[in-house]
Amino acid sequence: MKFHFTSSNSKKAIKAKEDYINYYSQSDPEQADIIIPIGGDGILLKSLHDFNNLNKPFFGINYGSVGFLMNSTKNNNLENVIKNSKSTELRPLKMIAKNEIDNIHESIAYNEVSLMRQSYQASKFQIKINDVIRMNELICDGVLVSTSAGSTAYNLSAHGSILPLDSKLLALTPISAFRPRRWRGALLSEINIIKINVLNFKERHVSVTADNIEFRNIKEVIIQSSKDKICKILFDKKHSIEDKILNEQFEY
Repeated sequence: MKFHFTSSNSKKAIKAKEDYINYYSQSDPEQADIIIPIGGDGILLKSLHDFNNLNKPFFGINYGSVGFLMNSTKNNNLENVIKNSKSTELRPLKMIAKNEIDNIHESIAYNEVSLMRQSYQASKFQIKINDVIRMNELICDGVLVSTSAGSTAYNLSAHGSILPLDSKLLALTPISAFRPRRWRGALLSEINIIKINVLNFKERHVSVTADNIEFRNIKEVIIQSSKDKICKILFDKKHSIEDKILNEQFEY
């Protein structure tokens, strides 16, 4: 089994990467059987963006703070853990955004696409699902669409729902909603196409971020699940992602 190891910039992750390479050796990503990001969820997301076109599975090893999508393992049992791991498919979001002068920006997001006000003033959004207006005016700091993998990240901080990885759902969640004040968001099938229009884009600028890629001065965004960027993430069967999600939902 051939591995390609990559790590975050933390000293612990870099040292762990060196130890793994010394034990297993390093293969080029094109020749590797598995991509091994070492660190937190951030390095896993970066690796998905960097290497997903190679159609390799990913097995993240946690040397970060949270590492919700990562595994815990020792460098001398890596092959055995991977051989007995469980594979989960993730379908990222495809985002197409148009700015104030009609330039088009496209990107992929494995966690979430979020729109956020650029000034101290609240923004006003109109939300369409499959070309049908479902909310005429949402006044808030921002709004985000999250995948199941991203539902425990920014989405959870914004009081959005946690989604099981196999749910085939997207979470649409407002950020600090002012009107309607009691709206907590919606859960949508990943087959839906979501369009968010910025109603006051001329007076109050809004940015859009797909994972860590930002575009500014946006007036509309179309978001849907990608049909051709599916990736496989491997999880230690003794510490499954399903258990992590259940534990997260019952914490209080």
